[in-house]
Amino acid sequence: MMVDIFAEAPGLYLYLSMIVFWFGACFGSFLNVCIYRIPENISVVKPRSRCPKCLKQIGWRDNIPLLSWSLLRGKCRNCRAPISARYFTVELLTAVIFVLIWLQYSGAPAARPLGLVWTPFILHVPVFWLFAFGLILGTFVDFDHMIIPDRVSLGGIVLGLICSFLVPTLQLQPGDTDINGTTAIFRSAIGAAVGGGLLYGIGCIGKVMFRKDAMGLGDVKLLAAIGAFLGWQATIFTTMISSAIGAVVGIVLIIFRGREMGSRIPFGPYISAAALIWVLWGSPYWYDWIQKLSYGY
Repeated sequence: MMVDIFAEAPGLYLYLSMIVFWFGACFGSFLNVCIYRIPENISVVKPRSRCPKCLKQIGWRDNIPLLSWSLLRGKCRNCRAPISARYFTVELLTAVIFVLIWLQYSGAPAARPLGLVWTPFILHVPVFWLFAFGLILGTFVDFDHMIIPDRVSLGGIVLGLICSFLVPTLQLQPGDTDINGTTAIFRSAIGAAVGGGLLYGIGCIGKVMFRKDAMGLGDVKLLAAIGAFLGWQATIFTTMISSAIGAVVGIVLIIFRGREMGSRIPFGPYISAAALIWVLWGSPYWYDWIQKLSYGY
């Protein structure tokens, strides 16, 4: 019988969650390097980080995730040039998402915060940390450059296939009692094909209707990668939710920022947000909804 460490050792679980938070913040710090350097085709390993204004190398004490930016009040120690709040935001966002994934897939059945529904697959934790890393990277590069790097999308397809083979329960569906690696990698490939094909089809329809490209190939490849990790059902959910999020954001931009109808906006961030919603909340509620539709109530 699995011990409910939420109830039996809440202090231990809190301690582990704090470690996960710090671990996520460290990955967020590395993400900041990747977001800046990958679009510029610069190595993410060398050279060491420097202030973009005075070019002075940043010491270790000024490179501590979350703490350094806060203590320096968002300014370079040497020249006092402002450091974008995005660095802090990416570190905090990554840390929070890592903790939510940890809470969702670790421990034993117990009440979870924020409506999370416990899923008993601890091996999903590192896989979804890797998955979230790629989505956050693609999101902020898309915001800056209106592109999604192939190492995120195409690399994500390959990693999704590999992870599905190594952790077959990633492709587990309602009614399954068990699943092997061969079946899982087949479902992963189907998910990639459905994800890419679905968004490509929508893009073709949009191009006919609006007489211009309505969807970038980077978005198509990103949804294919999501399908490779999460299966074809997740791609349908992700398409629906991302479209809703994108529509709301578009309306807000038109009203408050003076954007024109048809203005180009990055769609990758909304696809990524919807995929993370599936990982944390969408899957159990989606399958419950489908089941109710099937039985007509």
